[in-house]
Amino acid sequence: MDSVASEFRASLPAWLVEELPALAANGPLETEAERMALANRLADQNWRAGNGGPFAAIVVDAASGALVSVGVNVVLASGLSSLHAEVMALSLAQQRLGRWDLGADDADLELVVNWRPCVMCYGATMWSGVRSLLIAGEGSEVDELTGFDEGPMPDDWIGEFERRGIRVSVGEGHDDAIEVFRAFGASDAVVYNARGAGGV
Repeated sequence: MDSVASEFRASLPAWLVEELPALAANGPLETEAERMALANRLADQNWRAGNGGPFAAIVVDAASGALVSVGVNVVLASGLSSLHAEVMALSLAQQRLGRWDLGADDADLELVVNWRPCVMCYGATMWSGVRSLLIAGEGSEVDELTGFDEGPMPDDWIGEFERRGIRVSVGEGHDDAIEVFRAFGASDAVVYNARGAGGV
């Protein structure tokens, strides 16, 4: 190494950037079903495009459903292990709104993810300022179907969120999320666990 790195960049894949105007023009995602359908669709497109794992997240205004940001997993595209869908969606929301606390000024923003966050994204979600989390499921299916190591979560992870003022809703779009994971697992897509580990 000739020098020490001083910056890094993170961006959404070109296919999703091209879709952003249409997503904005479609209007608010008023129901949980609409929000999760978008997350599941983007998760499926993402791994098929080779950007990273089968994961997507969006940030919306909890009351109106107005779309604030969209994120997908770009670990493979970026070469950066921390660029999970939640990190992308939360960071882009913070950049768009110009603040690190997404709950400032009594904002009620919701993070929508196509499964329970991994251990890293659990922390990122907790410190982001969002007031609610909508996920398709929370079980071991991701690990079993895809081979990803999601990390050690606290037994009472929902309670830890709720004690910090973050509402959690589980189950919307569950079956569709499972089908995305099943398709990924049946493919030859890269499972990028650290040290080449193939799961837990």
